[in-house]
Amino acid sequence: MRIATWNINSVRLRIHHVLRFIKEQNIDVMCLQETKTEDEYFPIFQFIDAGMKYYYFRGEKSYNGVAILSKIPIKENSFELWCGLNDTRHISVVLENNIKIHNFYVPAGGDEPDIIINEKFNHKINFIKEMTQYFNKINIKKTVLVGDLNVAPYENDVWSHKQLLNVVSHTPIETELLTKLINNSNWVDVGRKFILKHEKLYSWWSYRNRDWKKSNRGRRLDHIWVSKDLDAILKSFLSCKEIRDWEKPSDHVPLILELSV
Repeated sequence: MRIATWNINSVRLRIHHVLRFIKEQNIDVMCLQETKTEDEYFPIFQFIDAGMKYYYFRGEKSYNGVAILSKIPIKENSFELWCGLNDTRHISVVLENNIKIHNFYVPAGGDEPDIIINEKFNHKINFIKEMTQYFNKINIKKTVLVGDLNVAPYENDVWSHKQLLNVVSHTPIETELLTKLINNSNWVDVGRKFILKHEKLYSWWSYRNRDWKKSNRGRRLDHIWVSKDLDAILKSFLSCKEIRDWEKPSDHVPLILELSV
């Protein structure tokens, strides 16, 4: 089973990219973030035509939005609201094979890494704390967590650890909270299982870099985690860096997890 996650930065604008990717990579379950559209305008019929006959999505106008499209039947779906807000940052499904998938879009956090003067950063910190509390309370067997978590937790998840220590996404408070979330719930960080921590691994390159490939100032903001019981059936992991070169791309690239199910 091949599961992919991608912050698409507007599904209606880049539907052709997603459909191409699903076909070329033979994706069974496609998880999207930042779909940026109300549910009534979600291009679901194009996904159905592409073989993704089972789906669950939640969206809102211009912001946020998460979706799961699947070739495998979905037997349950749900969502949680975080930080007391009615925004669309989380959904989960249980597939016919009893694997549960959580799809998250964690707040980016604004520009200033200070919870007192920056409400967006405070929101982000509280969101990750709530995620930790939530997963401490539930059984996460046969579970996959994917999404744009907007934190690059390790030194080689960013192009310069020293220069980005005070930049939102790699500050100590964020990286410590995310690693605590991983460790407390015994998640397996799939990217760092296949690509060791001493190697660079990115999933996002800013639009501000004219030549993203030459400057290569990336960050690993997107993640795939699995519960410990799925560790034995992990088959492969891929960060599809080449897609950042497609015409009018998202600033994120998709990640693929393959499980021997």
